[in-house]
Amino acid sequence: MSLLRIEGLTRRFGGLVAVDDVSLDIPADGLSAIIGPNGAGKTTLFNMISGFMPPSAGSVHFDGQKISGLPPESIARRGLIRTFQLVQLFEGLTVLENVKVGCHLHTRGGLLAALMPLSRARAEEASVEVTARRLVEETGLATQAGTYAAVLPYGQKRLLEITRALAARPKLLLLDEPAAGLNRQETDALAILLRRIVAEGTAILLIEHDMNLVMNVADRIAVLDFGRLIAKGKPDEVRRNPDVIAAYLGTQEAARA
Repeated sequence: MSLLRIEGLTRRFGGLVAVDDVSLDIPADGLSAIIGPNGAGKTTLFNMISGFMPPSAGSVHFDGQKISGLPPESIARRGLIRTFQLVQLFEGLTVLENVKVGCHLHTRGGLLAALMPLSRARAEEASVEVTARRLVEETGLATQAGTYAAVLPYGQKRLLEITRALAARPKLLLLDEPAAGLNRQETDALAILLRRIVAEGTAILLIEHDMNLVMNVADRIAVLDFGRLIAKGKPDEVRRNPDVIAAYLGTQEAARA
């Protein structure tokens, strides 16, 4: 059964069609990847899935319910959590505090928190503390728990963003180029983390340009080119697909010109 179903998703910007009639089913287990040359429409597709951009046509269903048209926070509360190409952290907060922000997606904030008995509020905050500390331990950030996000090396900022996303208890984690800017050692560590997240029961949908990473961790791959879905299947199938080869060779030839 599909956890995420995309049907005929289209996004137009005036006369430009950034995403053109894309349909995909993402299962509730494993790691699915979306690849394609720059400008293929991958991030635009993510923006529509996660509610940051309305589709011009088509629909998105998550966990059996239609979510297209819902605001991002409502979609996130249903268990669809995403990260972005550009790292978005609260740089004035510590590592642990950033992770707590993710935990609070499922706590009673604002007026409800003010109306809660003090003992219950304290118990809830204690639970958040335990969860946040467990996550920074599991993702290798425990020694940096008290460090402000602003001074972290770039690779650790990427890792913190994923850790904060995990704190929101996703059913499906959307990762937009998590390996961008990472060195090979950091990318290898990321691959290990992604496999562990999947093994622990969270599905992942990944946009990534690092083909070594994709081929090593993906269970299935979809390929976009000029906004259209041109191939999908297992990594070996996609690697041998003539349309995929042509799309990437065309990009490489243009870069040489």
